[in-house]
Amino acid sequence: MKIRLLALLFFISPSVFAEQTCGKVTIAEMSWASATLIANIDSFILEKGFGCETELIPGDNTITLTSMYERGDPDIAPEIWTNAFKEILEKGINDKRIRYGGKSLSDGGEEGFWVPKYMVDEYPELSTIQGVIKHAKLFTHPEDPDKSAFYSCPSSWSCQTASANLFTALELDKADFDLIDPGSGVALSASLAKANFQHKPWFGYYWAPTAVLGKYDMVKVDFGTGVDEDEYANCTTNIDCESPKVTMHPPTIVYTVITEPFAVREPQIVKYMNKRSFTNAQMNKLLAWVEENQADGKTAMEYFLTARPDIWRTWLTPEIADKVAKAL
Repeated sequence: MKIRLLALLFFISPSVFAEQTCGKVTIAEMSWASATLIANIDSFILEKGFGCETELIPGDNTITLTSMYERGDPDIAPEIWTNAFKEILEKGINDKRIRYGGKSLSDGGEEGFWVPKYMVDEYPELSTIQGVIKHAKLFTHPEDPDKSAFYSCPSSWSCQTASANLFTALELDKADFDLIDPGSGVALSASLAKANFQHKPWFGYYWAPTAVLGKYDMVKVDFGTGVDEDEYANCTTNIDCESPKVTMHPPTIVYTVITEPFAVREPQIVKYMNKRSFTNAQMNKLLAWVEENQADGKTAMEYFLTARPDIWRTWLTPEIADKVAKAL
């Protein structure tokens, strides 16, 4: 009888252990909506589909990547906009401490200076920077009637350096534009939304995919220069750049980043991470729903997994997908 029991344990133990090997997984939860959504999706799928114990850790691009490189924690950063962090990413990959997963956003992130479409409909030249400068007086400053308003990326964000350098390179100050720091991403979004709601002028930095650009028709201003990737990488995004030149923002490849020890330990989860991706159109719609419903990351995750199995099932094996569906 004991021999039979041991034989039975021998045959079932590999599958049992396979379900229990995942252990604890730490996931960076960044402060912006798309990254928060993806982090919560990953957490649920890893717990219910792969049997992991997950922990969401508040994240910030620089702090998170530094911690992943130096301490190997968190295990996963679901959404990293790579343009501004090439140095630390290349160092981490070369030193075999981190690696790329798949593209979080298959279309890449889009950054730029924008104006509302209703303004371009009235003044078609506003689709170019020359037109914006020509009609600078349209963009009234909220506090100074003698100035025109340009809403920058918040100063606590990495994109603020590029915004400030391009403001200088475009010589917007000579057209009496004032660079306004909105103070936070929420305040920047609110200024754009308020302008659209009131059908008022607005000119400033923004990015996609976001709920705001999914909800309001905006036109990205053409600088007429195309993209100079070397200039952008070596000067535009460098706080010490003394003589910035004009360049459009290059598309940002948005990756999931994984620590190397975790990737070696959990190859099946890496396969999931390599497949898990959203188009900008998909994410814009999701983020618009999040904003309209004032949903937090967990609620948004539940909505997505319930409403769009046609998307997330393609990321998983049928067996794991069924576990996730059952958990819902």
